[in-house]
Amino acid sequence: MSDSLVTVRPRRIRVVCWASAAALLVVFSLVATSLTGRTGDGYGTFQRGDQLAMIGLGVLGALGILLFTRPRVVADAKGVRVRNVIGSYELPWEVIRGVRFDRSAPWASLELHDDDLLPMVALQAADKERAVEGVRALRRLHQAHLAALADTTPSP
Repeated sequence: MSDSLVTVRPRRIRVVCWASAAALLVVFSLVATSLTGRTGDGYGTFQRGDQLAMIGLGVLGALGILLFTRPRVVADAKGVRVRNVIGSYELPWEVIRGVRFDRSAPWASLELHDDDLLPMVALQAADKERAVEGVRALRRLHQAHLAALADTTPSP
C-alpha cells in the first residue's frame, strides 16, 4: 500500500477569517480609544477598565472567528483524521464506505459503513479545484486500501 500522506486545509475561509479577525480587533480597539469622558447625562464616566474590556471583547471575538480556520483533513494508508470547527475524528479506512462531494454540498463528507456521513469542513466547495484534488487524493487512498484488502483476502 502507498505510504503517501494527504493533508488538506481550506484556503479561502482562512483568508476571510484572518482578515475579519484583524478588522474586528481594529474596530474594537478604535471604539475603546473613543470611550472617554462622561457616559451621558448621568454621573458615570468611562474609565481605563472600560477601554481594556472593549479591547478584550475584540480579542475574544477575533479568537471566535479564528476557530473557523481550524478544519483539517490528514489521511494516510491507515486512515483519515478529520478536524472540524468543533470536534475531531480519527477513522481507519475499514469503517469508510466512500468519499462524497455532492454537487450542491458546501463541503465533502465521508460515507461510513453504518450509513453515517461525517462532514469534512476542510474540503469546501468554495476552494473549487483545490477541494476536488483533495477529494480525488482521498479516493485514491481509499481505493489503495480496498485493493490491498482484495489482495489479502483468500480466494475460494
